[in-house]
Amino acid sequence: MLIKCWGSRGSIPVSGQNYLKYGGDTTCIEIRTKSNDIIIIDAGTGIRRLGNHLIEEGHYQYHLILTHGHWDHIMGFPFFKPLLFKQSQLHMHSGSFHNRYPKKMPSRVMSPPNFPVKYSDIEANICYEDDHPEQFEIGSVTIIPISLSHPNGGHGYKFIENGKSLVFLTDNELRFIHPTGLPFEAYLEFTSGADFLIHDAEFTPQEYATTIRWGHSVYIDALNLAFESGVRGLGLFHLNQERTDQEMGHIVGSCKQMINEKDHNLDCFAVGSDMSFEVL
Repeated sequence: MLIKCWGSRGSIPVSGQNYLKYGGDTTCIEIRTKSNDIIIIDAGTGIRRLGNHLIEEGHYQYHLILTHGHWDHIMGFPFFKPLLFKQSQLHMHSGSFHNRYPKKMPSRVMSPPNFPVKYSDIEANICYEDDHPEQFEIGSVTIIPISLSHPNGGHGYKFIENGKSLVFLTDNELRFIHPTGLPFEAYLEFTSGADFLIHDAEFTPQEYATTIRWGHSVYIDALNLAFESGVRGLGLFHLNQERTDQEMGHIVGSCKQMINEKDHNLDCFAVGSDMSFEVL
């Protein structure tokens, strides 16, 4: 699997000189598979640039999987330019959501007075796929959902191809169990044996004292999950909207120091816009 990030910022897009390294777009991840499928995770503002890129490449077939329905994860959908082309085909996967949710989301985002173009004006063919609540396949990739510990719920995913796996857990609070959430041990079991983990790391310990129950994790907790699960790599994700490049560098440095103290070989970095890596 080839993974590319088009947006890793949390809550709201940002811009300016303090956000050049990691970017300011909200969540959007692209996965290219060995079966030549294009899987898109979430429709944050990063999906706008992804859509432009896909058109330039001449790709018009995609699969879209949503983690949840909060605004920062769907606000880019109306700006996904392939929606304007008749040859575009977008497969919307319900995952373990109720199968009506993916059908409601696009029309809700584009309904008046939110957006001037109506959902009914979309030229692309949108196919709503009914998926098994425990596991489903897209080409060569098997996808397993898990409930997130987050206000209003949501789902993280494990992507498996040729025995290699990526776990994607954004908007997941490891220190507090929300009504649809699970204990730390469940996320540990889900992540164990994976090759790479991308996990919510929005807060510092000091910030978390006043943001508990907001649905996001302290970066140290994400690091401990990576340690205990035995993954080879950890990508810190859902970067705080106020977090500058320099401040994010300090967090990564702190993680690397803890890795060295444990004499561990974990590869840890902050996921930024336009960053690409392979899970082999």
